[in-house]
Amino acid sequence: MENFGKDLLRKITNVELPGIHAHGVFSPPSRPVFTYDEVLAKNPKFAAVNIVLYLKDNEWYFPLIQRTINEHDRHSGQISLPGGKREELDRDFAETAVRETSEEIGIDKHYIRVIREMSPIYIPPSNFYVYPYISYTKKNPLFVLQQTEAVETIEFPITSFLSLPDNPEIMALPGASGHEVPVINFNGYIIWGATAMILSEFSQLLKKM
Repeated sequence: MENFGKDLLRKITNVELPGIHAHGVFSPPSRPVFTYDEVLAKNPKFAAVNIVLYLKDNEWYFPLIQRTINEHDRHSGQISLPGGKREELDRDFAETAVRETSEEIGIDKHYIRVIREMSPIYIPPSNFYVYPYISYTKKNPLFVLQQTEAVETIEFPITSFLSLPDNPEIMALPGASGHEVPVINFNGYIIWGATAMILSEFSQLLKKM
């Protein structure tokens, strides 16, 4: 916790978001850029994902998941943040992020507190418009995976993102149709696409603190 001081959560709330600039660092070269109106014209599905901070051994962490292999899911098998599609009963996207986090990795939603929204991001292959959130839980999470959605939880210390490079590693990946894309390589876990773009913004936010 001392890594960022006891007022980490307050600082995160007050830092200006870098937005498109941060997304661009890990954007695949062939990825088109759309205006908000152009995205809406595509009648996208709406979703939310969640960076859930928690303390472990006096250091801040957040979980990522490896998605279950599913031939009907374009993001099958990828590393991602917990989250999913907004449901009609969700009051807002923050509620979607919290509900999906609880369902996918088993953190009781009553212990999750949303800190702030980050910059939304459009995912062309699946036609999703995603709202990322940062939250925290005071209770140490006991991860219980929803097996239809996730096969593994990966705990990331946020200190690892302070050194996230502005010139990322480039790899050719099967999930990217063999194209070379910027990746985050953490202990052999390869993160790319929208998740890497969201984490790029999170990294730049932390560096501003």
